[in-house]
Amino acid sequence: MSLLSFAGKSILVTGGSRGIGAEVVRHLANQGARVAFTYSSRPDLAEALLKTLPGEGHLTHLMNLSDPQSIESSMKSIIKSLGSLNGLVNNAGLTRDQILLLMKQEDLDLVLNTNLRGTILVTKAALKAMLKAQSGAIVTITSVIGQTGHAGQSNYAASKAGLEAFSKSVALEVASRNIRLNCIAPGFIATEMTDALTEQQKIDIQEKIPLKKIGSTVDVAQAVAYLLSENSSYITGQTLNVNGGLFM
Repeated sequence: MSLLSFAGKSILVTGGSRGIGAEVVRHLANQGARVAFTYSSRPDLAEALLKTLPGEGHLTHLMNLSDPQSIESSMKSIIKSLGSLNGLVNNAGLTRDQILLLMKQEDLDLVLNTNLRGTILVTKAALKAMLKAQSGAIVTITSVIGQTGHAGQSNYAASKAGLEAFSKSVALEVASRNIRLNCIAPGFIATEMTDALTEQQKIDIQEKIPLKKIGSTVDVAQAVAYLLSENSSYITGQTLNVNGGLFM
């Protein structure tokens, strides 16, 4: 085992302007990586984060994960700017919650097209760059919901479960090229979403978690860094659960 260092490495993080994604971006930059990250809204947040990153050569780019043309043009521009791509963190995603019988078709399509199809297309574009280098690591952020299911989130659960199966399949396809794919499935993590909960709701959630606490974005970022690093060079096609024991 060696101390994690990403000096000389170029890594792309989708959905990196806020929440878990922003923490991943900061963590990787602090470890010496040159980081590119995408955003779909609030360019002010993306630019503000970009200005705080240590080191040089970082960049941010608008990308609409539900639009294949936006993905194609954005990935070409990002990879050209970086020159090479050593790692990819598929973090971007969204929810549109509703029980299936009341779910609107557009909400079903948006979640599946963004979370599942969009991530697949980003991964495909990244793999082309990694194949030239005969190396690379891809980490996809899924969710405990993709493992346990949750009422009112069937579209989201399906998208996240699909990403785990997708990652395993592609891991088999590119293992011989020294490219690894793994997933991280967070449980309840303190973000803007959990900030909106009442104190009683937070207490109720913590009671369901064996470690009796809500996780932090740092917990996820550290796990991402490990799976991107050479310290995990013999790990591929796996899902690392960062959930305090909520699902085992």
